[in-house]
Amino acid sequence: MDNRVARIIEKMSDKEKIGQLVMASNEHGDTEMPNEFIREMIQDYFVGSMIVYGNRDVVSQAEYNNQVQEFAGETRLNIPLFVTADLENGAAQRVPDDATTLPRQMGIGATNSLEHAKTYSQIAAREVKALGFNWSYSPDADVNNNPLNPVIGVRSFGEKTDLVSRMTEIQVRGYQEEGVIATAKHFPGHGDTEADSHHELPKVTYDMEELKAVHLPPFQAAIKAGIDSIMTSHIIVEAIDSKLPATLSKDVLTGLLREEMGFDGLIVTDAMGMQAIDANWGAGEAAVMSIQAGADIVMAEGPTEDQIETYEALYEAYQSGKLTEERVRSSLERILRKKLEYDLFNRRFVDTSEAKSFVGNPEHQKMAVQMARDSITLVKNEEVLPFNGKSEDTIFIAGVTYVDAIVNYTAQHNNGKVIAWQADSHNPSDKEIRQAVNEAEKADRIIMATYSLAELPSGQSQLVKELLKTGRPMVVVSLGLPYDYKHFPEVDAYLASYALDNWQLKNLTSIQAAVDVVFGETPGGKLPVTI
Repeated sequence: MDNRVARIIEKMSDKEKIGQLVMASNEHGDTEMPNEFIREMIQDYFVGSMIVYGNRDVVSQAEYNNQVQEFAGETRLNIPLFVTADLENGAAQRVPDDATTLPRQMGIGATNSLEHAKTYSQIAAREVKALGFNWSYSPDADVNNNPLNPVIGVRSFGEKTDLVSRMTEIQVRGYQEEGVIATAKHFPGHGDTEADSHHELPKVTYDMEELKAVHLPPFQAAIKAGIDSIMTSHIIVEAIDSKLPATLSKDVLTGLLREEMGFDGLIVTDAMGMQAIDANWGAGEAAVMSIQAGADIVMAEGPTEDQIETYEALYEAYQSGKLTEERVRSSLERILRKKLEYDLFNRRFVDTSEAKSFVGNPEHQKMAVQMARDSITLVKNEEVLPFNGKSEDTIFIAGVTYVDAIVNYTAQHNNGKVIAWQADSHNPSDKEIRQAVNEAEKADRIIMATYSLAELPSGQSQLVKELLKTGRPMVVVSLGLPYDYKHFPEVDAYLASYALDNWQLKNLTSIQAAVDVVFGETPGGKLPVTI
């Protein structure tokens, strides 16, 4: 294999070499096919990777991925693309209406089941591979030990390092045994931040001892499992480098990850269009710094001009010697070796009809439902649950998001009337709270669904407390983070579903499982975080 890699590199022009270090991204709408810009990036700038955004149906997504591979096949050297996406939640993250919807990682952490963790990664890998993806940005190896973390949250398995490590290791094996490159992220750990790197540059101030004891073990477990890719984080870890975020720091990527931890797979940056990087360094300068630091592939997510700037800055740095021949060649060798190991030269296209019949198949759906039920966590119940669906009771359902879904699933269980109310924002006003209470007084029982991506908005907390004053039996179901309970520990019943991440990506499987538990199904989860 090494001889074949060397032969390919010998045939490459400087522009083709730099192209392999760049990952392009699509900026067009959900339902569109690859446009002229994507063709240009692949055929004129020779990019070696593509990250796909947007929501499509199964056939459209498979056709999309086939088309970008066809563009690559028409280049001089016919080198296949890495085709990837944020696929933490499996294929449903790109084809939400057709694919199997899996619980979020914290839900899997709540099951405390390595079998579920493995099954999750196998289902996700099989379905994304059927769509033409050969690389998944999963699993999230962050230890979410900060309840106010606004960007990781339920994307993490939990706050316990050992649990996160064990589940990361088994999912890495699950993805890669199915022929999909796994990615542990966000190195060296994004779980203890209170800022979102999509919008600003976070900094963590804990010492090296805490870093090594809490945050690094899941990544070391991934390396032990043979992981082929690790994604960088756009955060400053003061214990290693007080000036530069991990993505741009040689001390982090080369010193810690390569030399100390022994990782020799692909290092890919997180999206360089995120404000933590773009607002402080800009696309071109940051791209050069990341490769100098030890990254292999720059995710040039962002406007078309930023993607071109990324390529041109890297090419100019290579021509000037700012990027050395040795540094570029080492990344090329890793990239081409993985493309050969995963047989991408021979298996770059997928059958769209097979994808349509396979993705979201009943067996996968059934397993996802079981995992979701096993994740639902009954934190408190003082003779309120289960609700009796055979009674004629009227149920009031209130919340700030996905209320319609809860209503639909409640109707499947309940013989009585359902009254629904949803706030106009995540922070209900005093006027809205009064409206909700008036509606609740027409009902016999209450289901209140909260949602937070960090601290619970005060309006939701106040709404729960006012609904409690009606005296109706009430269960609170957290749709996002489980920490909401600390704001109203006096409630009689509380369920954690871990259903929605910070983007509120659709997860009807876990929402349905939570409603099933309200009406008598047995919950199987235990809190993977401390409230």
